[in-house]
Amino acid sequence: MLINSIRGAQASAIVYSISETAKLNYLNPYYYFKYLLEEIPRYMDEKGNMEESNLEELLPWSERLPAKCHKPRR
Repeated sequence: MLINSIRGAQASAIVYSISETAKLNYLNPYYYFKYLLEEIPRYMDEKGNMEESNLEELLPWSERLPAKCHKPRR
């Protein structure tokens, strides 16, 4: 994939970082991203802001993530 702008490169770096962090925490990146995209809008207020305390629940090491996000450990 080609990145044609600095903002595109920054966005790609964020996505890659989230994906690799998910892998390091034994998550399936596809299901983790799907979960994030479904859940983040529920945490937003009318101004589009999210409280920092709610963010903890969405991090890859959170114990509140659904089982479908987790890979079986070998």
